[in-house]
Amino acid sequence: MLKTLLIIGLGGAVGSMLRYLTSVLVNKYWSNHFPLATFLTNIVGCFLIGFLIGILEKNHLAEGQLKWFLITGFCGGYTTFSAFGYENIRLLENQNLALALGYIALSVLIGLLAVWFGLFVTKL
Repeated sequence: MLKTLLIIGLGGAVGSMLRYLTSVLVNKYWSNHFPLATFLTNIVGCFLIGFLIGILEKNHLAEGQLKWFLITGFCGGYTTFSAFGYENIRLLENQNLALALGYIALSVLIGLLAVWFGLFVTKL
Protein backbone atom coordinates (compact mmCIF):
# COMPACT_ATOMS: atom_id res chain seq x y z
CA MET A 1 0.00 0.00 0.00
CA LEU A 2 2.78 2.47 0.86
CA LYS A 3 4.53 1.71 -2.42
CA THR A 4 1.31 2.38 -4.34
CA LEU A 5 0.80 5.68 -2.49
CA LEU A 6 4.33 6.77 -3.36
CA ILE A 7 3.82 5.84 -7.02
CA ILE A 8 0.55 7.79 -7.14
CA GLY A 9 2.18 10.75 -5.36
CA LEU A 10 5.08 10.83 -7.81
CA GLY A 11 2.72 10.70 -10.78
CA GLY A 12 0.58 13.41 -9.20
CA ALA A 13 3.59 15.63 -8.68
CA VAL A 14 4.61 15.30 -12.32
CA GLY A 15 1.04 15.97 -13.48
CA SER A 16 0.70 19.01 -11.21
CA MET A 17 3.96 20.49 -12.45
CA LEU A 18 2.90 19.95 -16.07
CA ARG A 19 -0.43 21.62 -15.35
CA TYR A 20 1.41 24.65 -13.95
CA LEU A 21 3.73 24.79 -16.96
CA THR A 22 0.74 24.53 -19.30
CA SER A 23 -0.87 27.51 -17.56
CA VAL A 24 2.32 29.55 -17.73
CA LEU A 25 2.81 28.83 -21.43
CA VAL A 26 -0.81 29.45 -22.44
CA ASN A 27 -1.13 32.61 -20.34
CA LYS A 28 2.08 33.94 -21.87
CA TYR A 29 0.42 34.01 -25.30
CA TRP A 30 -3.28 34.34 -24.38
CA SER A 31 -4.73 36.97 -22.11
CA ASN A 32 -8.48 36.99 -22.47
CA HIS A 33 -11.48 36.48 -20.22
CA PHE A 34 -11.92 32.88 -21.40
CA PRO A 35 -9.90 30.49 -19.16
CA LEU A 36 -8.05 28.86 -22.06
CA ALA A 37 -5.31 27.31 -19.93
CA THR A 38 -7.80 25.39 -17.77
CA PHE A 39 -9.91 24.49 -20.80
CA LEU A 40 -6.91 23.12 -22.70
CA THR A 41 -5.66 21.29 -19.61
CA ASN A 42 -9.04 19.60 -19.19
CA ILE A 43 -9.29 18.62 -22.87
CA VAL A 44 -5.69 17.37 -23.04
CA GLY A 45 -6.24 15.50 -19.75
CA CYS A 46 -9.35 13.82 -21.18
CA PHE A 47 -7.41 12.77 -24.27
CA LEU A 48 -4.52 11.50 -22.17
CA ILE A 49 -6.65 9.40 -19.83
CA GLY A 50 -8.40 7.79 -22.79
CA PHE A 51 -5.15 7.23 -24.67
CA LEU A 52 -3.24 5.90 -21.65
CA ILE A 53 -6.02 3.58 -20.51
CA GLY A 54 -6.37 2.33 -24.08
CA ILE A 55 -2.63 1.59 -24.29
CA LEU A 56 -2.58 -0.06 -20.85
CA GLU A 57 -5.59 -2.24 -21.66
CA LYS A 58 -4.23 -3.15 -25.10
CA ASN A 59 -0.99 -4.32 -23.50
CA HIS A 60 -2.67 -6.02 -20.50
CA LEU A 61 -1.13 -3.54 -18.04
CA ALA A 62 -4.36 -2.01 -16.72
CA GLU A 63 -3.99 -3.58 -13.28
CA GLY A 64 -0.34 -2.79 -12.60
CA GLN A 65 1.61 -0.04 -10.89
CA LEU A 66 1.93 1.82 -14.19
CA LYS A 67 -1.82 2.47 -14.09
CA TRP A 68 -1.55 3.99 -10.60
CA PHE A 69 1.31 6.23 -11.75
CA LEU A 70 -0.20 7.35 -15.07
CA ILE A 71 -3.95 7.39 -14.46
CA THR A 72 -4.52 8.09 -10.77
CA GLY A 73 -1.28 9.99 -10.22
CA PHE A 74 -0.32 11.82 -13.40
CA CYS A 75 -3.79 12.39 -14.89
CA GLY A 76 -5.24 13.10 -11.44
CA GLY A 77 -2.51 15.66 -10.78
CA TYR A 78 -2.88 17.18 -14.22
CA THR A 79 -6.68 17.39 -14.07
CA THR A 80 -9.47 15.52 -12.32
CA PHE A 81 -11.70 16.48 -15.23
CA SER A 82 -10.09 13.63 -17.15
CA ALA A 83 -11.46 11.10 -14.63
CA PHE A 84 -14.88 12.73 -14.91
CA GLY A 85 -14.77 12.36 -18.69
CA TYR A 86 -13.63 8.75 -18.51
CA GLU A 87 -16.29 7.78 -15.97
CA ASN A 88 -19.01 9.25 -18.19
CA ILE A 89 -17.73 7.42 -21.26
CA ARG A 90 -17.88 4.15 -19.29
CA LEU A 91 -21.46 4.92 -18.20
CA LEU A 92 -22.42 5.61 -21.83
CA GLU A 93 -20.68 2.45 -23.06
CA ASN A 94 -22.76 0.49 -20.55
CA GLN A 95 -25.98 2.09 -21.88
CA ASN A 96 -26.47 4.21 -18.74
CA LEU A 97 -27.44 7.37 -20.62
CA ALA A 98 -29.72 8.73 -17.89
CA LEU A 99 -27.10 8.11 -15.21
CA ALA A 100 -24.37 9.74 -17.32
CA LEU A 101 -26.50 12.80 -18.07
CA GLY A 102 -27.49 13.07 -14.41
CA TYR A 103 -23.87 12.76 -13.32
CA ILE A 104 -22.80 15.45 -15.80
CA ALA A 105 -25.59 17.86 -14.88
CA LEU A 106 -25.28 17.35 -11.13
CA SER A 107 -21.48 17.59 -11.20
CA VAL A 108 -21.51 20.87 -13.09
CA LEU A 109 -24.43 22.48 -11.28
CA ILE A 110 -23.59 21.33 -7.75
CA GLY A 111 -19.90 22.00 -8.40
CA LEU A 112 -20.67 25.59 -9.35
CA LEU A 113 -22.96 25.97 -6.34
CA ALA A 114 -20.27 24.52 -4.07
CA VAL A 115 -17.71 27.02 -5.37
CA TRP A 116 -20.21 29.85 -4.87
CA PHE A 117 -21.04 28.61 -1.36
CA GLY A 118 -17.35 28.29 -0.47
CA LEU A 119 -16.79 31.89 -1.56
CA PHE A 120 -19.95 32.99 0.27
CA VAL A 121 -18.84 31.34 3.55
CA THR A 122 -15.53 33.21 3.44
CA LYS A 123 -17.40 36.52 3.34
CA LEU A 124 -19.43 35.88 6.53
